Amino acid sequence: MTILASAFGFLEALVHIFGLSIVLSGEQNIAEMLTYAVGFGAGIYIGGYIENKLALGYTTLTVNLLTRNVDLISSLRNEGFGVTVFEGMGKDSTRYQLQILTKRSMEQKLISMIEEKEPHAFIVSYEPRKFKGGYLLKGMKKKNIPN
Repeated sequence: MTILASAFGFLEALVHIFGLSIVLSGEQNIAEMLTYAVGFGAGIYIGGYIENKLALGYTTLTVNLLTRNVDLISSLRNEGFGVTVFEGMGKDSTRYQLQILTKRSMEQKLISMIEEKEPHAFIVSYEPRKFKGGYLLKGMKKKNIPN
């Protein structure tokens, strides 16, 4: 992954140098500078859009609940999601936390399922850097969820 990122970084630097050399050579024209800035901004937007559509990689959701919602936990597991449940002490009472690792392409489906059964859940999503072992790949193979 770092080789690919380095290659894209190299290409990005070439585009910057090439674009700036065109804009800054000869007479400085405001229209050319604005065109470069608009093109650069559009490139960032389009790149982000494509990256979100491809949704490569994994995401982890931490879901905090007021009650142990067995129906939600069972539904998520039946859909092939690996769910780990933790019990902890909140300010005034016992709280429950679900830890769920899934493909980024499945994140919105997962959030929708959680919101449907637990509308007041506190959900935090983040991207794990590395992981090893666990239920994820076994569960996906059983449910025929594409890798």
